[in-house]
Amino acid sequence: MNALDFAYIPLAVVTAPVWAGKRRSGWDERFGKIIAPPPTQRPRVLLHAVSVGEVSALRTLVPLLTPHAEVVVSATTDTGLRRAKELFDGQAFVVRYPLDFSWSVRRFLDAVKPDAVALVELEVWPNFVDECAARGIPTCIINGRLSERSFRGYARIKRFIGRRLEKLAFAAVQDLDYAGRFQALGLDSRKCLITGSMKWDAAKIEDGPVPGAEDLAREMGIDRSRPLVVGGSTGPGEEAMLREAVPAGVQLLCAPRKPERFDEAARDLPGCVRRSKTRGVGPPAGMHDRFLLDSIGELRRAYSLADVVVVGRSFMGDLFGSDPIEPVALGRATVMGPYVSDFERVVEVLREGEGLICTDRAGLAEVLGALLSDPARRAAVVESGRRAIGGQMGASARHAELIRGLLLPKVGAPTMEAGQPGGGAEAE
Repeated sequence: MNALDFAYIPLAVVTAPVWAGKRRSGWDERFGKIIAPPPTQRPRVLLHAVSVGEVSALRTLVPLLTPHAEVVVSATTDTGLRRAKELFDGQAFVVRYPLDFSWSVRRFLDAVKPDAVALVELEVWPNFVDECAARGIPTCIINGRLSERSFRGYARIKRFIGRRLEKLAFAAVQDLDYAGRFQALGLDSRKCLITGSMKWDAAKIEDGPVPGAEDLAREMGIDRSRPLVVGGSTGPGEEAMLREAVPAGVQLLCAPRKPERFDEAARDLPGCVRRSKTRGVGPPAGMHDRFLLDSIGELRRAYSLADVVVVGRSFMGDLFGSDPIEPVALGRATVMGPYVSDFERVVEVLREGEGLICTDRAGLAEVLGALLSDPARRAAVVESGRRAIGGQMGASARHAELIRGLLLPKVGAPTMEAGQPGGGAEAE
């Protein structure tokens, strides 16, 4: 055990009422006891993503790496692990990421034996980074992002986090603002590269039906001849807000971000048809206008059925937004609230390209009414949004090149010109 382990133990005790109240599985794996990937003569890359969003961002990176290396994808949450297994079956070995106790990390690395590690967004756990450095395993951040809110928290432990950033081969971050924050925490500017966001690459711009979408509509009783508003990744109070804002005669489907909120959301949608009650059975008799997607992994199908999408967790000041890229790419006119600090750059790009509409709670009903009554306006928003997405693609290829550079014997990360896509950036 080391000093960090001794610090983690009382922290775990203090926070026990929070994490113990959630159903979690894989405790042996969380302590590093994983099934080891099969031995290989090829170089091995470990890509670590926390949960569903970060895992999904790897969709376009993994196929770019598999011709050159064996890929292992790790995830922290149960939902992230399930998503990784769905996405990368046959492409990558999927494991659970360990808790940051020194013994858990050592067991994990002994089993995986990576030749290089890439951490998605900002997963700089100190024991893990220290152990990788001690073993000579080059470690980097890809798709790096650091919101202003997160930066303020990390700034309180700047010296502590800065020592770990010094051990990274590089941090490939999404934009200039993030670069400035990473460098303010102690990252050497020569190791800070601007590569864009892989979430743009993961967007599937397609017009055909999403597999399973019509089955979802039929089983839930959604009338395809009438307009439908889908509220995706909704947070507390947003289901009731949408219920009041949707025009009369328009169907509403809400998909809460967190499964533990399903029952609460159902209470805010009186008489709603719940997906959990209709799968493989069909809806109750009669015509229904309110629907609750209390399932995992079907939000994309729901988005594809919508006439208008409202992206949730963006109308309440303490939730900080959700990712709007997927519904925009699917060709759906998309609306968000004003609280989007966790996705500020994505929202900025889409808004500047006129491919996303932002409003507040007071203006939501008017915005929905205008969009639903004007198909030409919806089409224009969709076209602009897809054009904006296309202009941002390419980060996955840049990250793949950088990671391949870590696998070359005695070669560090490729250098790039400052100010260009993939280039270094000076802190402002």
